[in-house]
Amino acid sequence: MGREIERKFLVNGDHWRSEADTGIVFRQGYLSLEPDRSVRVRLAADRGSLNIKGKISTLSRHEFEFEISAEDACEILDKLCIQPLIEKTRYRLTRGGLIWEIDEFAGDNAGLIIAEVELESVEQGFDAPEWLGEEVSHDPRYLNINLVTTPYSQWPDRSPHKG
Repeated sequence: MGREIERKFLVNGDHWRSEADTGIVFRQGYLSLEPDRSVRVRLAADRGSLNIKGKISTLSRHEFEFEISAEDACEILDKLCIQPLIEKTRYRLTRGGLIWEIDEFAGDNAGLIIAEVELESVEQGFDAPEWLGEEVSHDPRYLNINLVTTPYSQWPDRSPHKG
């Protein structure tokens, strides 16, 4: 069984860009918007995938991913997925032995930039890069699945919620 332990942070400034790769454009959509489980279809460059996640805790989820053809991914995104789709460019960089994925959103979520890091355990520590902003792991608004139903462009207050 796959398992994902992930922490999310807002990004301050553009200093990360000099360390990041060139980025890959993503289009992704959801077939299910259940709060504790999701079914996502993604097209990343020319690679299609089907992803199923189930919540274990705020930071941890069961995760299963299956490759599908780019053609099937496009058809599912255009004809079956709940709109709007998530559009973003994902950049990757390595810091302190960890791979950081930085998502710069476009479309209805333009202006939002989130850094994610996958960890081996919930307790694992790491050195925070200087461009790392406030942690939003516990704020459900920043989950991609919730950015479909309430895009960043519609938020009256675009700061992280406390609590």
